[in-house]
Amino acid sequence: MRRFMVLAVFTAAVAACDDDLLIPLVERPANLSYLLDPPAGDGEPPAGVVLFWDPVLDNNLQVYRVYSRAEQGARFDLRASTTSTSFHDVGVPDLEYFVVSVDVNDVESDESNVVLIDERLRLEAPNQLTSTSLNGAILLSWSDNPFQSEPDGFRQYRVYSTSYSLDDGLCGASWVQEGTTVSPEFLAGALTNGVSRCYGVAAESIEGWESLWSPIRADTPRDDARNVVLFAFQADQAQSGFRFDLSGQLGMVLNGARTDIDFWVDRDASDDLFLVPERPGTGVVLYSNSPVEDLTSIDVAPEAGFSTVAIQAVPGFAYVFEMDGGDGFARFGGVRVTHVGRDFLIFDWSYQVDPGNPELLIHGGQPVFDREGVIVTTGR
Repeated sequence: MRRFMVLAVFTAAVAACDDDLLIPLVERPANLSYLLDPPAGDGEPPAGVVLFWDPVLDNNLQVYRVYSRAEQGARFDLRASTTSTSFHDVGVPDLEYFVVSVDVNDVESDESNVVLIDERLRLEAPNQLTSTSLNGAILLSWSDNPFQSEPDGFRQYRVYSTSYSLDDGLCGASWVQEGTTVSPEFLAGALTNGVSRCYGVAAESIEGWESLWSPIRADTPRDDARNVVLFAFQADQAQSGFRFDLSGQLGMVLNGARTDIDFWVDRDASDDLFLVPERPGTGVVLYSNSPVEDLTSIDVAPEAGFSTVAIQAVPGFAYVFEMDGGDGFARFGGVRVTHVGRDFLIFDWSYQVDPGNPELLIHGGQPVFDREGVIVTTGR
């Protein structure tokens, strides 16, 4: 009788304390952190989240379980089980996550730290974006204010691009990521000259939050060349003429006596050299009343002022030519003179093959072609 009473008391005690006896055989995961997947567009939510945690080095470990909830105060639900030390949750992430270890007896450990997918960690957008048209490339530069305002939270910049319609003045809808960089500049290369594209830049936080995009830029790569020698007609007639584009051949030095050249070099009685527009529909205008630093300083072609009258070539000054494209659209070329001698001059040139597009190099403002470019920490 006494043995029965002792057994009954022991059984009741076990039943009452059953939960306390299920002590996990493994430690909880530590250092849970996350990295967000890039969003599908400007201002869109992340496309997913990847969770990371330190491995639990114990032979009694069976699996990890990931729990999450969509809003604070709600119950945490089981999201997934994995033997990996990471988990990729595709789609708009939940608000909070934690991970537990599960031992061989299917007993869960204590919770890891809880990570909050906190949109307040999003960086500010770059507030300015400029571009430089190059030969087969576009150099993008932007303000570094996202890094400067939050250096400990900054990870990198993401650069996006899409097509651009000059006729409609609109960017395309299919944006692609050109690349990433930690510097406030990016060279988009392997581009087709004369084909316009729109660009936007976003700042990424160390958690993967993407800022709103910078102002959108449109730009068009164009052909150019450096250090072209052109002789005065009186010194070497065969090398005194120049044509920006002749049947698809660009930057051709030709005989100054031809009538299908864009301009030729003349020398007056004072040994000054002049650029003389030649073929019908070609005019020239001085780009600036002061010298320009480089060929890349030549901006959008002026709206008016083109003349068929010869203009003096002066070192450091830039000139823009407007030419009849034969299809109802003008073509534009830029020239920066680097040296002027008695018999010859040296210049750099650029040419926009896109019909009617007056953009030659750097321009600012909105994307309109008128004449007016790792493991992360959990918080900070």
